[in-house]
Amino acid sequence: MEILSSTLLIICAAALVVLFIVILSKPIKWILKLALNTVLGFVILFIVNTFGAYIGLNLSVGWFSAIVAGVLGIPGVILLILIEAFFI
Repeated sequence: MEILSSTLLIICAAALVVLFIVILSKPIKWILKLALNTVLGFVILFIVNTFGAYIGLNLSVGWFSAIVAGVLGIPGVILLILIEAFFI
């Protein structure tokens, strides 16, 4: 009887682990994609600052601007340039 209850407990625990992984797989992918896009946003901002220095273009590189550039991509960098040019 002890072996049967232990086996059922292991099967239930394994089923819960599989269910937990299935439920969290999409949010984890979304978080990893956002993190990757944020790093790419930093890279794009660095490139814009490096080559923009020749024409007097300077963007602040921070977490907010990296997330905007990461989530929105090239239009996000253009938006940051416009905000920097007209509002700051």
